[in-house]
Amino acid sequence: MPLNLRPNFHDPDRRRFRDYSAGDDFYELLIESHRGLDEAQSAKLNARLILLLANHIGDLSVLREAVERARDGS
Repeated sequence: MPLNLRPNFHDPDRRRFRDYSAGDDFYELLIESHRGLDEAQSAKLNARLILLLANHIGDLSVLREAVERARDGS
């Protein structure tokens, strides 16, 4: 399975009129999850979230490509 680089956010319980609305909602959720945390707590939250999502994806080739792209900024 190749890394999906197209917008892929969705919320099956809500009808959307814009493709990026669910992505905006996720971004807001992510920012809110850091509210009130110090830098160390925020870093731990990010690490836990990355590991949970990586486990959900499971495909090492997809994860490898995602890490490479994130590191290179592409």
